[in-house]
Amino acid sequence: MNIRAVLLLACFSLAGCSSVSQFSWSSLSPFSWFGSDLTLSDSGLGEITASTMMDESTLDKALDGDYRLRKGMGIENGQVVSFYEAMDDDDVALIVHGGADNRVARIDVMDKSVKTPKGTQVGTQFADLYSKAFGICQVAEDSSGNVVCRSPESRRISYVFGGKWMGSKSIMPPDDTLKGWTVKKMVWQSQ
Repeated sequence: MNIRAVLLLACFSLAGCSSVSQFSWSSLSPFSWFGSDLTLSDSGLGEITASTMMDESTLDKALDGDYRLRKGMGIENGQVVSFYEAMDDDDVALIVHGGADNRVARIDVMDKSVKTPKGTQVGTQFADLYSKAFGICQVAEDSSGNVVCRSPESRRISYVFGGKWMGSKSIMPPDDTLKGWTVKKMVWQSQ
């Protein structure tokens, strides 16, 4: 296909899309052609913040309809709370947890395309972020053997690292072992 045909098709596409009220001009950016452009920062995940209501249509709009949402309920600290799993095909990419006030309280990110402002994402190695675990990390409370570390970027973000370790799941692996571990999940909390 030559360049004139491409330009002609682009003009027709733009002319046709300009009359559609739900059209997002940001979708024309090459950065949004290849997946999520969501950023996990101190304020939340993209447009999802601590003030966002736990409402399916609100969350779907904030996520640009990139995921299929499914609602669930659970109990945390003796209170019934709601959550939404954001599905990417058959995989859970995000979990948005609600608090007692029916607003977003926590977001678990497993989607590899979501990054922090400094580029940390699922798959980032421990050694790329930390030289040692002491004072920054602790063994996860869920008996998984994973290690949870505070983000150097934000007090609201933590990283859950996993990897190979032949020792007890209740003991922190040595730094030499941790350096090859990778981020399995990024967690943002409103408080």
